[in-house]
Amino acid sequence: MTQLPTQRLTTATSPTRPHPQDLTDAQVETAVRSFALLADPTRVRLLWAIRDGGVDVATLAGVAGCSPTVASQHLSKLRFAGLVEGVRDGRRVRYRIRGGHVRRLLEEALFQADHVLTGEPVHD
Repeated sequence: MTQLPTQRLTTATSPTRPHPQDLTDAQVETAVRSFALLADPTRVRLLWAIRDGGVDVATLAGVAGCSPTVASQHLSKLRFAGLVEGVRDGRRVRYRIRGGHVRRLLEEALFQADHVLTGEPVHD
């Protein structure tokens, strides 16, 4: 595998500790893996459906327009990558986005899509 050059992050900080200024190969590879998983319409629909709380697989399948088996397979990949988590609720498992970073990433991607589709000027 080729070594990727590191770049300086200028504004990224965490409320608990400062974020390292240099990117590591592991950070870049993990980010790329997350972006690759998000490059699927069914997964984006699933994530959007669970952005505000836990939802079971059957409901998610209906929202995403797929079978519960397909929804479960997508959720499994997202869970493995650390983007979602399942919380047991009796005999059901309810899925939710794992943390605000993933939620904000999804929201920002969709807000950007709105700007592209509507022609509304971009902003900071």
